[in-house]
Amino acid sequence: MKLEVNFSKQAIDAFIKIAAIAILVYWCFSILRPFILLVVWGGIIATALYPVVAWGHNKFGLSKGKMSGGLAFVGVLLLLIPLIAISTGLYTSGSELITGYQDGTISIPKPDASMADWPVIGEKAYAFGVQASSNLESVLVKYGEEVKAIVGKLASLVGSLGGGFIQFIISTIIAGAFMANADKCERAFILIAERLTGEHGEALTTLSKTTVRSVVQGVIGVAVIQSVMAGIGMAFVGVPALGLWMLLVMLVAIIQLPPILALLPVIFYVFSVDTTTTAVIFLIWCIIVSGSDAVLKPMLLSRGSDIPMLVILLGALGGMAMSGIVGLFVGAVVLSLTYQLFMVWLGSEAKED
Repeated sequence: MKLEVNFSKQAIDAFIKIAAIAILVYWCFSILRPFILLVVWGGIIATALYPVVAWGHNKFGLSKGKMSGGLAFVGVLLLLIPLIAISTGLYTSGSELITGYQDGTISIPKPDASMADWPVIGEKAYAFGVQASSNLESVLVKYGEEVKAIVGKLASLVGSLGGGFIQFIISTIIAGAFMANADKCERAFILIAERLTGEHGEALTTLSKTTVRSVVQGVIGVAVIQSVMAGIGMAFVGVPALGLWMLLVMLVAIIQLPPILALLPVIFYVFSVDTTTTAVIFLIWCIIVSGSDAVLKPMLLSRGSDIPMLVILLGALGGMAMSGIVGLFVGAVVLSLTYQLFMVWLGSEAKED
């Protein structure tokens, strides 16, 4: 009887302890939930950029804290510039558009006749352009509902884009704090990994760092380079809304699709408004940009892990569906890391068998 009473007391004590820990964990998760994605992306940025901090520390003798702070400050500035430019441009363009509509001074240039030769949509697009250039008000009346829907979607996209920039800024600041305390963070991850996997903690932490840097360099890095290259070409031919097209090229490249898909509307536009020679040169440049990953990826992925394209694609699309633009980046990295750790675990299990 005494043994039964002691067992009951121990069971009740264990239940109370487990329940208390579960409540605390759930409570902490609920508090930190809005910041988890930002912290994860900050950790990814810190992991990818820490070699730059170590290089600056060894090269110039600056402390890692100063190097981390300076790198984060530069990153915030690089993110603030396009955010301010987009906000200012939208305010100015919106004000001019409203004023022009009220004054009746808005005019749309007549499209080039070559637009009618575009495949599938050429004739309809040309007819719409001619009508809009001759009588804009009738077009707005006829397609009022469609215009409202498009404007609403564009406003939502711009709002999401602005929110994404703000999230990137916050994550960059968090990354600076992580890099300044990199040794302590790495030690903490090793202890956690050893607690979960035993003696393999340090090896798995090293593998995680390698995988994160590989995906950031070989996927996100290549996408950024392709976006910049496309932007140079579009700036040369005078394409409007340059920043948005560059962002679209980068997003398409991250999900492992050819950037030429995002550039097709721009190519059609250049062929309709510019000379044939200029348009052909721009087309060749776009093909070079789209095919550049065949050269860039082997260079940037040579020291990393070989991640299947499908894993990166699913991670990017799933992350974007879950958390927007930031999720696009985080999803690709997190799913790739999970895949790599899973494959290592399978390999170790096979060896033991």
